[in-house]
Amino acid sequence: MKSMSKEFSKVIPFLQNASYYFQKGNLYYQQNKLEKALLFFKKTIEVEPDNSLHHYNLACLFSRMGYLEKANKIFSYIVHQLDSSLTECYFLMAVNYGLMDELEKARHYLNLYLQVSPDGEMAMDAEDLLFTLSEDAEEEDLQVKDEVLEEAVALICQQDERDIIERYPTSKTLRRLLRHALYLDDSIIAERTLYLFSLMGDAGAEMLKEFVKNPWVKQRLRLQALLKLKNMGLEGVLIVFLEEDWMEIDLSSYPLKAPYWLDEWQEVLNCTLDKMRQSEAYDELFFEDAQAIWIDFLNNIYPQKPGIRKRESWGAALEYALSRYHFLNLTQKELTARYNVSLGSISSRYQDFNRALNLEHRAYHNMLRYLTKRD
Repeated sequence: MKSMSKEFSKVIPFLQNASYYFQKGNLYYQQNKLEKALLFFKKTIEVEPDNSLHHYNLACLFSRMGYLEKANKIFSYIVHQLDSSLTECYFLMAVNYGLMDELEKARHYLNLYLQVSPDGEMAMDAEDLLFTLSEDAEEEDLQVKDEVLEEAVALICQQDERDIIERYPTSKTLRRLLRHALYLDDSIIAERTLYLFSLMGDAGAEMLKEFVKNPWVKQRLRLQALLKLKNMGLEGVLIVFLEEDWMEIDLSSYPLKAPYWLDEWQEVLNCTLDKMRQSEAYDELFFEDAQAIWIDFLNNIYPQKPGIRKRESWGAALEYALSRYHFLNLTQKELTARYNVSLGSISSRYQDFNRALNLEHRAYHNMLRYLTKRD
């Protein structure tokens, strides 16, 4: 019998290089398995600690995961200690500070990026963001934000939309007010403004294309703008801020496989969001998830379409699907009263969701992830 120690002495250590770890991490990143990607991106730095690109990839991953302060510390370390030529770090730091509502720092790093890279790849985006921030600052300095909101409510909710569309090309005041309304915190006003821009042809399309590039708008409003651009007949590739980064998307397949976003689909979503607002129990992420579930459902059954006879039945089922996914304490019986529909109709429509999306299985794994993180 051979000695065990002699056998082990013949084993040659198999050491992976940084390229291997990056490829593995990037694969998990593309699959949205971010925790696994994090492990491999960290390994690249262990193997090559002075490689600025490995640190850059890790910072971008932290940004996508929502660890914005960690990401900015790494971006700062890169440009000050490793490679000052990676000036896009300044731009990405500005975006992260904006997401953290630290707007003065966002302005500082946008200006810094433009100083060191005036012809950089992101220079035009930096100028656009600075313009948005300067308008916000002007409102704050003049202390007119409440007046703008009040005026926007009066204009958008009380005036005839045909009058607004006719006046828009010639009225500088109207154009300024609608642009402000698009970026106000009031989601109802923003949604109504998106609708108005969708009726304005090329001028409206330009505003919506600017909107979907902005990293500081709510995700569900960005998706609504994309759907409206699709319904306007816009074709080709757009630059959009999604998943904590700018990316190119083709409107022919995103965010919906169907060629048009139908009014009845929007009515179901509006019904759900309106009822959710009335409950005052949801934050913005729940509104985004409700819209994501609805779009995911439509994509999964396409080219078939849901038979929508009563939007309230589908709306109630959508909220119940959301509650199941997040394991919230909400029953179908409670929803019957809020939506004025029968228990059977909610149950039937929810089963449609479950068959298309396998919601019960996904909810179970979502719960496991939650419990693991909490522990």
